[in-house]
Amino acid sequence: MKKYLLSLLLTAAVLLLLSGCGNIDDTVQDDVLDELSQYYQSDKDTEKDTPLTSFVLPYLQGQTLDPITCMDGAQQTLGCLLYDGLFALDTNFTPQNMLAKSYTYDAATFTYTIQLRSGVTFSDGSSLDAEDVVSSLQRACSSERYRTRMADVSAIYAESDSTVCIRLKSANGSFAARLDIPIVKSGTETELVPLGTGPYVYKTGKGGVVYLSANANWWQKKELPLKKIELLTVKDDDTMAYAFYAREIHLLTRDLTATMASGASGGGSYTDADTSVMQYIGINTTRDALNKPAVRQALSLGIDRVGCVNSFLMGHGRAAQFPLSPASPLYPAGDETLYSPDNFSQAMKKSKLDSGSTQELTMLVNEESTFKLSMAKKIAADLSTYDLKITVEALPWDEYVSALNRGNFDLYYGECKLTADWDLSAFLLPGGALNYGGFHDPATTALLNAYAAASTDKARQSAMQALCRKIQQQSPIIPVCFKSTSVMVTAGAVDAITPTAADPFYDLTSWKVNLK
Repeated sequence: MKKYLLSLLLTAAVLLLLSGCGNIDDTVQDDVLDELSQYYQSDKDTEKDTPLTSFVLPYLQGQTLDPITCMDGAQQTLGCLLYDGLFALDTNFTPQNMLAKSYTYDAATFTYTIQLRSGVTFSDGSSLDAEDVVSSLQRACSSERYRTRMADVSAIYAESDSTVCIRLKSANGSFAARLDIPIVKSGTETELVPLGTGPYVYKTGKGGVVYLSANANWWQKKELPLKKIELLTVKDDDTMAYAFYAREIHLLTRDLTATMASGASGGGSYTDADTSVMQYIGINTTRDALNKPAVRQALSLGIDRVGCVNSFLMGHGRAAQFPLSPASPLYPAGDETLYSPDNFSQAMKKSKLDSGSTQELTMLVNEESTFKLSMAKKIAADLSTYDLKITVEALPWDEYVSALNRGNFDLYYGECKLTADWDLSAFLLPGGALNYGGFHDPATTALLNAYAAASTDKARQSAMQALCRKIQQQSPIIPVCFKSTSVMVTAGAVDAITPTAADPFYDLTSWKVNLK
């Protein structure tokens, strides 16, 4: 029954949002959106389910489980149980040592020297050494999934059997946050299931049945909540969604506000994990109407971020005024300005946008995402006061990107996955890959470089706060929120989970799984 309720609510909400609400009673719209928001945000009281006899995960049979080249989705989820990285990001995006025992950073040569843990073995009992790490990281540099985050690497080499060196092209005292890349045993990467050092091992049983078994050689030597995890072969995302609804599989990871989100509901609960995916408003700072920082600041103050996240992302995100996740300890929450119509009104008057001379602006958004389209329409409507009239233009993805690259826009609603070291150079440096609006400010560049050079927690905190204050003053982009990803678990299967953006099984050894 809950599945049908959710489907009806989603359908109604999408129709309301796409209609532009021009001929629909606002009360009806608010009721639907409120009910949908409450569905997602409440701790849903589900009926007591019969205990599980096994714990099952989906698997695309015949597809590689190599964590560097595998498909997103089911294979990547399984990879979290088979492989470890040098570091793992915790729920605050802080890197925690995994296969790395320790590291040092030479600021003069931009070189990281990483000492590996001793006694770590792969699932076949063979020892991990530096060549295995070098091989995996070098493959990552040219892979579709990791090459962007590794683009600043100039060399990776083994200094000894237990020491790996990574030399960068420029300063980055936070690069360890990018090194949660899974490591596989060198020479096995072409196998369907390369060898890893994780808590589980992939096995094939009688009749070709596949499953995961607790790794007897796991270096952490901690008690696992499951000795065996069964695998169910599925064809695609839709098959997985149905299998979850039918209780044939018991965990799914989903971005429920993705462009092509595949739904799954019924008999389950979800836990959201913070991600580094930022939604924001990009600004063409070369436009006469937008080239003054005071104008851009006023626009930022006119956005009800919390309301937008709750209504249009169904609560799957966190409002943010700065371009790093509020989950990060570096986020300067004390510098936020609370949203209020009065603050917006004062800022509009201060920027002389109350003279009565209307300025028309256009905000571009890609038409494929109903969620982003709805956010853009709401924000544009709220900002269209005093002298501003902002019209939203939805374009097919290719046309949208082309317009941005040509600078043919006033504003745009965008989405970008940031690296967990919160490198903002693509937005702030002249010629940056995401600096579509032509922003250039030497003082901002200096602060950006100061943050990159910071190599201690205290220095990073201070440098990021100074950079965020400058961004707040200049507003070359206007952050709106950071999205969440949802880990859905069959009701009653697990007492509590603490997933991260990259690992739904984070802190797995603390799980209490309820099996017969």
